[in-house]
Amino acid sequence: MKPKNISIYDTTLRDGSQTVGISFSVQDKINIAKALDQLKIDYIEGGWPGSNPKDDEFFKKIKNEKLKHSKIVAFGSTKRPKVNIKDDPFIKALLKSKTEAVTIVAKTWDFHVTKALGISLDENLNLIHETITYLKKKKVEVLIDAEHFFDGYKSNVKYSRQCLYTAYDSGADMIVLCDTNGGTLPHETKSIIEKILTEIDLPIGVHFHNDSGVAVANSLISVLAGVKSVQGTINGYGERCGNCDLMTLIPNISTKLNYTCQASSALKHFTRISKFVSETANFTHDARAPFVGDNAFVHKGGIHVSALQKDPRTYEHLNPTLVGNQRRIIVSELSGKSNIEFKSKEMGFNLDNNSKVNKKILSIVKSLEDQGYQFEAAEGSLELIIRKNTGQYLPFFKLKGFRVITEMDESQKINCEATIKVEVNEQIEHTAANGNGPVEALDNALRKALTKFYPQIKELHLSDYKVRVLNEKEGTGSSVRVLIDQKVQTERWATIGVSSNIIEASWQALVDGIEYMLLKKIK
Repeated sequence: MKPKNISIYDTTLRDGSQTVGISFSVQDKINIAKALDQLKIDYIEGGWPGSNPKDDEFFKKIKNEKLKHSKIVAFGSTKRPKVNIKDDPFIKALLKSKTEAVTIVAKTWDFHVTKALGISLDENLNLIHETITYLKKKKVEVLIDAEHFFDGYKSNVKYSRQCLYTAYDSGADMIVLCDTNGGTLPHETKSIIEKILTEIDLPIGVHFHNDSGVAVANSLISVLAGVKSVQGTINGYGERCGNCDLMTLIPNISTKLNYTCQASSALKHFTRISKFVSETANFTHDARAPFVGDNAFVHKGGIHVSALQKDPRTYEHLNPTLVGNQRRIIVSELSGKSNIEFKSKEMGFNLDNNSKVNKKILSIVKSLEDQGYQFEAAEGSLELIIRKNTGQYLPFFKLKGFRVITEMDESQKINCEATIKVEVNEQIEHTAANGNGPVEALDNALRKALTKFYPQIKELHLSDYKVRVLNEKEGTGSSVRVLIDQKVQTERWATIGVSSNIIEASWQALVDGIEYMLLKKIK
């Protein structure tokens, strides 16, 4: 009978750290391990002891953390040829890590044995046997990663099987079939795994890379075929095209198949922890990621939104709250009155679908989008439009004028200065400020002028600034769209401006951002 409970093995800290652009510190790895424990991941592969000081330090420090569920695993390879196993530095490092379990990568593709290792096929079998039997005598759980297994199986069925039989006879606790090059397709996966499961009476796991874009599909079909464990990483991080994405795999196992894993009970934390790992990796979180992306449950078309208001199942395959995500309705040129109604309610305004105000706001939004505005990522500006057209807006200041000067001195250094005059409560404030560029100088001058009246502006930070050319054929005279992200502590919002003058577009977005903060009374 096929197993109904699947163990999950995470290799973010080892395989995932091989992603181009990722360099986890020791503390990063400890923080991620603690987050994985919250997700009730069964095995956490911490790294390769002996290969670098960072991983050695991790294995020392993680012992001080009281993990509630997860088992820390040390990764290594079979012993070196012609070296006594007791003297092999990597085997020594594995044991020194003192983890409950170790994972040993073993060659199972004849091509790799002769080309990469440069040894005979029989000698490779001896390495597998000697390594496993030695480690089992040390009373540790031993998992074997059968490297390049699927390529090896297709190349030399007899030898790849011999490798598995050797691991089995030597006392391995689990054999993990690895698609190391990521080239195997689901129909091949199903056929090969079904055969292996009839031949070896040992827990079988799988480890898929995503080079063909089917790592999750291969993992799912392996579960259906009867494997007992799946390896992967948070957000699919990994070398080249990445690994099986556990953020996609686990919700599918838990909500769509008649299988469970311990992580099934922690689904509500998935979106939060997915974003946490992205931040720790210093990567932008993938908005289009299934289940946990910001756009996973976003609705833009007016017909869709109208149907959603009747029953969310019309355009959602899953309740987003199950995975800690949320439904979002955005307003764009594709919007209908339902979008405006839904969005206004979300913001605390009650606009009837057929009201004149609703129609007016929709008309304004579509007109602005025709000019180049996009409110999908600038909901701060959108809320201001709604407020201005529902009588719930009063300007916090009036601009009397500003001037921005950019000059280059003899040393080729660029200097920028902005002067600004604003009126607040019938008081005129005239001030100036410098900046690294004209936009920062203008931003600094505006804040300087307003802080006297609104002290909370001191806490406001500009966290991102994006400029996009809208009609590139116009060259330097093109209109530009400026999108600005601002924040106060953990509160974030985005605003937008469009003009053929980048300073004017930036001004629009800056002002919207400050007014949004003051209207929302963000402190």
